[in-house]
Amino acid sequence: MTVVRIIHDCDNAALEALREPRDDFVSEVTVGDDRWELGHGPFREYRRELSVRSSSSQDAPDYASENLVTTSNSNDALQSSQRRWNVTETITYRLAIPMWGWLFKFPAQRALRHRKSHYGYWWAPPDRLDTRMAMVLGVLCAVQVVDGYLGSVLSQTLTYAADEFERGNTAQGVVLGVVRLGVLVALGTLAMADRRGRRSLLVATGIGSCIFTVLGGLSPNMWLLGGSQLLARGLSTALGVLIAVVATEEMPARSRAWAASFLILSAGLGSGIAVWILPVADLSFRGWRTIYLAAGFGILLLCWAARRLPETRRFSAHQKRTTPLAQTDRRRRRNRLILLAVSAFLIAVFVAPSAGFQNDFLKDERGFTATGITLFTIVTATPIGIGVLVGGHLAETQGRRRVGAFGLVCGSVLRAMSFFVSGPALWLLTVASVVSGAIAVPALAVYGPELFGTHDRGRANGLIITVGVLGSAVGLLSVGVLSDRWGGELALPIALTAIGPLIVAILVLLRFPETAGRELEELNPQDA
Repeated sequence: MTVVRIIHDCDNAALEALREPRDDFVSEVTVGDDRWELGHGPFREYRRELSVRSSSSQDAPDYASENLVTTSNSNDALQSSQRRWNVTETITYRLAIPMWGWLFKFPAQRALRHRKSHYGYWWAPPDRLDTRMAMVLGVLCAVQVVDGYLGSVLSQTLTYAADEFERGNTAQGVVLGVVRLGVLVALGTLAMADRRGRRSLLVATGIGSCIFTVLGGLSPNMWLLGGSQLLARGLSTALGVLIAVVATEEMPARSRAWAASFLILSAGLGSGIAVWILPVADLSFRGWRTIYLAAGFGILLLCWAARRLPETRRFSAHQKRTTPLAQTDRRRRRNRLILLAVSAFLIAVFVAPSAGFQNDFLKDERGFTATGITLFTIVTATPIGIGVLVGGHLAETQGRRRVGAFGLVCGSVLRAMSFFVSGPALWLLTVASVVSGAIAVPALAVYGPELFGTHDRGRANGLIITVGVLGSAVGLLSVGVLSDRWGGELALPIALTAIGPLIVAILVLLRFPETAGRELEELNPQDA
């Protein structure tokens, strides 16, 4: 429990204002004289009390301790002279944000100390969250850290595993290609989530992915490592989608993109953890296996999450629906699926090669050493958090379409330009492209869960991800072939793939619906 005490020296008007129930960061209900408790807000426990004493002249008695009998005139005189009050305001609370409450400790204390006439804080979601929403989002962010870690293990360790197993680049390429087939595992799992529920499948996919990742650390050869990672990555992909679905179904209408920005940052933290412990691979020939075995800690976190994560209210409300979709609903769903799948394909055609060939570009065309590449990656990737947070806020306040289109255009153009320059311009353009591109991520990430009904949400997003994986494969293959034909330079092939995000930006402005501030039932009438 956190206790905040505030001393006020106030007049009658200020005292009456303090006695009004709050409706800003927290909504209060009156439970007694000068006592209030939680009505609505991101708290597990909350109460506020006032202790009021007169602060008039020293000779004046304290009305709280003495019963005065005076004439009417003398009473009026005393009331006139005792217009100041010493008020001790005591607020006792516990935030309902598991694991991440410390991040909001000081902002929450400041919000409680400085009362507002309305709700509105730059660091908080546009909608005030209640106890359940805050708890669910905190749990999901913790699980997202595990998902980000699981999705980064193979890419960080494959080169070390190849050294132990005495395999070359061809074997590594085959493993990376085979692992992409894990998207089919994700597709089947997400279809099950539409029938059996989000919570059970989320926990099962998380634990299953951790188990197969641990088994990968025990692999005796490259092929068993690839097979275990095919299943692990497929389940972790499904886990990531289910996290987004649960967040979309639980968050209020004007806070879904804001929540997505925090989930994206949590995934980045998980990926960073895999990078932070990577130096153990240098300690011994088999040190890379430690990174796989560390996934076992994720099982403990998933068990912790299972005890706290409820089934989403929307799935619980609609799980018994048996009425078939109307023709207009089926047509709307098909059109949205095609629109989002095409957009995912075109974006992946550019993003996959621009990220996948970056190290080759830096090493072969710009002469970076391994240490230089590491430094470049850290410096240019770290500011992504700024773009994600800004994008989540703007997507809720300015609308999804404008923010998404702006981020796509600026991010793709600046990123493509960075492959044509060197020196300081390379660093500056890369940072600018990372930040501007990240602004679009929260705005666009929520479209998949938002534009499909409760009984289609998992399966539809699984199909969109499958098409996106196909786009990444096409992009990598196309850039590789064109680069070899054009003298080994990557700038022009990658610039050509940047046409994809520019097309998507036009689609976002012209064809995507604006979903900011709209309830899911309004966007999907079949769930009304």
